[in-house]
Amino acid sequence: MSTFITRDGTEIYYKDWGTGQPIVFSHGWPLNSDSWEAQMMFLASNGYRVIAHDRRGHGRSSQPWDGNDMDTYADDLAELIERLDLKDAVLLGFSTGGGEVARYIGRHGAARVAKLGLISAVTPLMLRTPANPGGLPVEVFDGFRQASLADRSQLYKDVASAFFGANRPGAKVSQGMIDWFWMQGMLAGHKNTYDCIKAFSETDLSEDLRSIDVPTLVVHGDDDQVVPIETAGIAAAKLLKNSQLLIYPGAPHGLTDTHKDQLNADLLAFIKG
Repeated sequence: MSTFITRDGTEIYYKDWGTGQPIVFSHGWPLNSDSWEAQMMFLASNGYRVIAHDRRGHGRSSQPWDGNDMDTYADDLAELIERLDLKDAVLLGFSTGGGEVARYIGRHGAARVAKLGLISAVTPLMLRTPANPGGLPVEVFDGFRQASLADRSQLYKDVASAFFGANRPGAKVSQGMIDWFWMQGMLAGHKNTYDCIKAFSETDLSEDLRSIDVPTLVVHGDDDQVVPIETAGIAAAKLLKNSQLLIYPGAPHGLTDTHKDQLNADLLAFIKG
């Protein structure tokens, strides 16, 4: 496997396919880089170099006790980008990965970045606060934490239903897709996924978004039951200097799979444009 060791001794797995302009993918919770496979196959087949890592504590990366926070995630991403000496890269972040790529630019700048994509991303802030009254109450995330401690295997099956919109009338979501989500979750570390709930819900990425001036594509489904569009995609687009917002009618959070053909076409057009 392709891996590297971070400054704190964490082993990070990554995959690196194809040749051409680099496209770097950051995945969501509690998944790993395999969750991007539809986009990676498509873009690599269209002449791009596609790179995706398993976030620390997820997938095939090691499971450190510490460092399960957005700053460290962004620093790990920076180490990967610098190790591979990537230039003119397109960064694509899904859900928690959207926070990761935004924080990467906030902490490390955009000298190596040509464009950015935020797909069903948690940016700018999921948690309800006095400054973010439209966010979700902390009790929602406390519920995730309690369910994780009680029976995280069942939690991932329950989340998968809303993630793909399988709980909507007329939904056509296979059991295989639900099982695939569950399997990725169970590969991740218990402590790592537990800590990541705080990272993706409580990290305020507003200033990171304001600092970004590269062209940014924001894609969000208007039936996202996991990361509500009003306080995420729509709010993020307003903070960005140079953004294009695409709203997918009826799409759930996991539109990388449920709407993969539409998303792949939109990503290719954005990258080429």
